Amino acid sequence: MASFPHYLFISLLLLLHSILFSVVKCDDEEDNLLRGINSYRASLNLTALRENDKAKCLADEMADQFKDQPCTNTTGANTVPGTEPQFSDYPKLLSKCDLNATTTRDGMIMPACVPNLVSDLVLSNYTKSQYSNYLNDTKFSGVGIGSDDNWIVVVLTTNNPEGSFTPDTSSANLAFGLGLISHAVFILVAFFHLL
Repeated sequence: MASFPHYLFISLLLLLHSILFSVVKCDDEEDNLLRGINSYRASLNLTALRENDKAKCLADEMADQFKDQPCTNTTGANTVPGTEPQFSDYPKLLSKCDLNATTTRDGMIMPACVPNLVSDLVLSNYTKSQYSNYLNDTKFSGVGIGSDDNWIVVVLTTNNPEGSFTPDTSSANLAFGLGLISHAVFILVAFFHLL
């Protein structure tokens, strides 16, 4: 009986370790940011944001789209509003997360590029920038955070039906018909509102 080559076993272990480490690293960055944002909100006597699985899915999808975009900010402190990439396939990203235009239009998508996702710089990018206006807003009650490479995306949700990020119960036509127009406007307003 042939034995499993020792070097192949070690290579597989190293590969598994690197995959697990990268997943844990992303989760740690996202968890740290959520704790920091909720501490910031607590200091303002606001309720903590609750994690929203659908918003997390969208944040992950958006971060995955951003990852190939250059992070041109040399300080890592504030992503320059209006320089974020735009996506024509935004309705497809919603569809991947079982979302549609009717339940996401009041939400807020806040991408940031911070080299190496240094925790303190990531948090200050949200709490000491124009994004803080949204974090200070009592209408937001939920959050999803996703990251990939140097990009991290925070998606804020509300308790009302138009921003709750509840699963898509409508037909695909509604998601594409309303979604294509609404989401293009939603992203443009979200990014240019920061100017």
